[in-house]
Amino acid sequence: MDNDVSAGSTTTIVGRLALGITLLAFGLGHTDVIDGVTAADAVSVAQYVGGVALFVAGLLAFRERDAATGTAFSALGALWFTWAVSEQVSDNAAGLFLLLFALVALSLTLAGGDQLGQAAYGLFFVSLLLMAIANFADNDGLTQVGGWFAVAAGAVAWYAATAALAHWPTALPRRAAGRRVTATG
Repeated sequence: MDNDVSAGSTTTIVGRLALGITLLAFGLGHTDVIDGVTAADAVSVAQYVGGVALFVAGLLAFRERDAATGTAFSALGALWFTWAVSEQVSDNAAGLFLLLFALVALSLTLAGGDQLGQAAYGLFFVSLLLMAIANFADNDGLTQVGGWFAVAAGAVAWYAATAALAHWPTALPRRAAGRRVTATG
């Protein structure tokens, strides 16, 4: 399926929309690009859309016998909910939580799946890793860079859901080598 335009399951679409919105809110809150909007403003979105909606989408995916999507959405939903309801903690504790959250995103990236899903999880992994390091090092600039990676991950997740609904391409085309191209150059 070189130019996959599958509609995808409803559960996957809803989950990707929830993930995209949550990542956009979380990322934009850390970039300081919108005056007066901070990461604390993303807590409600993270709790209800990222936490509850993603977790429920994960459970529905398990019901549809889609273990990969169920695992991804359930794990991410639980982690978003935990992040949203956590009390103020030290920078090192926050860094540890982000690092553990990053390991989940890395596992989801390496697990395979479609290109857009892997791209979203991979960008999210980089975001969380940068933010974890920023918490350990007390570096606001690195937090902002991590926020931009979260924004990119959110945009990819949002596109994946929208593309499935609109029947847009969801995979990069793979082309065979032409006549004049050989393995040696």
